[in-house]
Amino acid sequence: MKYFRVHIALVFVALAVLVGVASFEAGSSRGQSQSPKADSRVKPTVLVTDTRGAGTENASSIFAAAAERNAALQNELVWTFGGKQQRGWYLYDSLIDQSLNTQNDSSSGGFAAALAGWQKKVGLSASGVLDEESLNRMISEWQKNRLKDRTYAQPDQLVTAPVSDFYDPERLAELRQVERETYAAYKRMLAAAIADPSLNLAHTPEGELAPTEKYFRIVSAFRSRDYQDQLRRQSPNAGSAGLAVNSPHFTGRALDFYVGGDPVDTKDSNRAIQVKTPIYRWLVRNAERFGFRPYFYEPWHWEYVK
Repeated sequence: MKYFRVHIALVFVALAVLVGVASFEAGSSRGQSQSPKADSRVKPTVLVTDTRGAGTENASSIFAAAAERNAALQNELVWTFGGKQQRGWYLYDSLIDQSLNTQNDSSSGGFAAALAGWQKKVGLSASGVLDEESLNRMISEWQKNRLKDRTYAQPDQLVTAPVSDFYDPERLAELRQVERETYAAYKRMLAAAIADPSLNLAHTPEGELAPTEKYFRIVSAFRSRDYQDQLRRQSPNAGSAGLAVNSPHFTGRALDFYVGGDPVDTKDSNRAIQVKTPIYRWLVRNAERFGFRPYFYEPWHWEYVK
C-alpha cells in the first residue's frame, strides 16, 4: 500500500511537469502570433516614403508646365537685339545648353529644371521658363565674356597667315593678318579638331586641313578701319548686330571661321543651318579651352580673350 501511494505521487508530479511545459509552449506560441503586429509598426515608414515620391511628382508636374511653355517660346518669343526684332531662341540652343550644362531637349522637364537652377543662381525667379528677361540675362552673360580690349592692332603684333588657312584661296595678304597669339591659339584648336574623329575633317599626313576641306578655315581676321567701313557700305542693313562700328576685328583677335552655309550671312535661315553643324557645336563645347569666346549672334565669329 505504501508503494502504491508513492507511485500515485510520482504520476501527479509527472502530470504537473507536462502541464508546465504545455503552458510554456502556449505562451511562446502567443508571443509568435503577435509578431505580425510588430511588422505592422513599420508601415508608417512606407507612408513617409510615398509622401516624398508624391512631392517629386508634383515638382515634375511644375517643370512639365514650364517645358510646355518653353516649347512655344523657343520659336515664338519676340525680342529685340541690335535694333532688329528677333523671334524665338532656337538659334541659340547650343549656347543655352552650354550655359545650363545640360543636354536635355529644350522642350523637356529636365531642361526646365536646369534653367530654374541657373535662374536661381543669377537672382531671377526660378520659373524654369526661358522668357525674355531670362534670355536677355543669358545674352548679357555671353556678351560680357567677349573681348573687352578693342585697341587697334599694331603692325608688329600681326602675322600674315598662309592662304591655305583661309576659306578664300585668293584672299589678299593684307586681309590674312592675325594677331600673333591668336593665330597660335587657332592652330592649336585646329589640331585638336582634326584629331577629333567625330568631326571627320579631311586632313593631310602633316595634320593640316586637306585642300578639299572647307570647314574650320578662316573667313576673316584683322580688318582695317577702312575695310570695315567698306563692308558697312556694302551691307547698309546689317545694323550694329552684324557689322560693328568699333569692330573687334580691329584687334586682330577676332576670327570668323567657316562653320557651314553662307559663310557670314546673318539671315535666320542661314544661321539655322550653321548652328546645327558638328563644327559649330564642337566650337561651343571646346573653343573656350583654347581661349576663344563666341559672339552669340554670328555662329562664325569667335574672339581670343586670353
